Amino acid sequence: MSAELGAMLVKAGKISPEQLEQALAIYKEKKGKFEQILVSLGAVTSEEEITQFVGKQLNMGTLRLSDVELNPEIVKLIPLDIARKFNVIAISKLGKNLIVAISDPNNIYVIDAIKFITGCAIQPVISPEKAIQKAIESYYRDESAISQIVKGLEEESGLELVSAEEEGVSEADLRSAVQDKPLVKLVDSLISDAIRMGASDIHFETYEKRIRVRYRIDGDLREMAPLPFKYRAAIVSRLKVMADLDISERRLPQDGRIKIKMGERTVDLRVSVLPTIYGEKVVMRILDPKALMVDMTKLGFNPESLAKFDQAIHLPYGIILVTGPTGSGKTTTLYSALKQINTVDVNIMTAEDPVEFNFDGINQVLVRSDIGLTFAASLRSFLRQDPDIVMVGEIRDGETAEIAIRAALTGHLVFSTLHTNDAPSSINRLVDMGVPNYLVASSTRLIMAQRMVRKVCQTCKTESPLTAEQVAALGVPDAMLRGIRAFMGKGCNECNNTGFAGRTGIYEVMPITSGIEQLILTRGSDTEIKQQAVKEGMLTLRMAAIDKMKNGFITVDEVFATTS
Repeated sequence: MSAELGAMLVKAGKISPEQLEQALAIYKEKKGKFEQILVSLGAVTSEEEITQFVGKQLNMGTLRLSDVELNPEIVKLIPLDIARKFNVIAISKLGKNLIVAISDPNNIYVIDAIKFITGCAIQPVISPEKAIQKAIESYYRDESAISQIVKGLEEESGLELVSAEEEGVSEADLRSAVQDKPLVKLVDSLISDAIRMGASDIHFETYEKRIRVRYRIDGDLREMAPLPFKYRAAIVSRLKVMADLDISERRLPQDGRIKIKMGERTVDLRVSVLPTIYGEKVVMRILDPKALMVDMTKLGFNPESLAKFDQAIHLPYGIILVTGPTGSGKTTTLYSALKQINTVDVNIMTAEDPVEFNFDGINQVLVRSDIGLTFAASLRSFLRQDPDIVMVGEIRDGETAEIAIRAALTGHLVFSTLHTNDAPSSINRLVDMGVPNYLVASSTRLIMAQRMVRKVCQTCKTESPLTAEQVAALGVPDAMLRGIRAFMGKGCNECNNTGFAGRTGIYEVMPITSGIEQLILTRGSDTEIKQQAVKEGMLTLRMAAIDKMKNGFITVDEVFATTS
């Protein structure tokens, strides 16, 4: 279907033959759906554009799901597992005619299957795949697979053995319980549900009389349906078994990993178990390669900042630092940079704690401080491995900082991260670690600070007037305030009525120019370095956030919450 669709798009003048050839080459490598590849290449603006084109060619209607309110009773005429399997959703019913939104109009089997299940004549309309997936997660939530499994657990007696106080449950009882099929299905469904919803973390928390499950989506924790409290020990033990941890140890923290398959993709889960006063809390970090964005042009840079960063990562030597708090996207930025410069003629080596994603062509080392394989030790070994480019996950001490900088001075391009609030303060942070200021000045090529912010839902976005107090509190030059405006999301089906959909980055990119180098040599303060950088054209984090706000991507509250 991809080649036929591509040929139709070329014939209609929607894409060029060269774009089709490029998209088909990527598609043959099984690197995504054909429509999504065309969007990522910039050949078309959106999947919706392709949907409308196909609809016209097939004389079939198209539907923008975000514009309609569906009847839950009609939606559930198609069972949840069928809706997810075929990516379809029921829209409305007129007598014996059922209007169904589908993403693949050429799959006749899907239409026949729905006709058989519902007993209705099916009238298909086309909608983008992602829009249907969002609608499915929204409208089926009340009777989700998890709710049904929990109901099944309550009806069975196989897990009653864990209804006693956790301390009184034997290891043999727990090992028996964690193999129980309903419990296995419950835990598997919680994990797969989180991955489908785009969560980055899953939290299982035990309190005095309840167990709470929360997913972190777009940076915020969202509470899910509660689980039966009496199964708390069995649920935690099941997770421990999956992560190959000791289920009999409930007094000490434990860390493990789980590798699962969802369809054609493999997802890694980092598992952390922590004893609390009411039991053990489990946090699972979801490392989904499909969710990893390693295209620098889509991380949220403004054009000028991206050009500066791109120029720096193509230098032959020097050190490039990315700074920001935990969860600000530093690792994603570094992976994006490495992917950009990962060619067959360079030797790239990384020291990471942990290794979050695997990349072909990059030699990745897992730091193990408990056996002496620290960042500093790894970096020393790297320099005997004929590297061209080195990434050190984090500069935590003076020893690592000095080795990294000396590596940069001896002809290597070095990437690393620091924990500082902004780019200018990173200079004196290195000096405070014991690195001479002249080494910092001569080796550092660029420092970038970043934050992750929630994006306003573009479907329900509306302008939100700023108060005089808010404008004054922004604290930026008057030139930036000209034509200033702000937006917010009203809430719709596309964003689950939150007003936010996805996240983006804001970046403070500071190249080390001759002017800044002179300030480093004379031990200039953070404020002096910042003033010089702004004078030379650097956008501070606050300025970058305001620029995003003016263009309708983030709210004014996000500006104040993430920058100062």
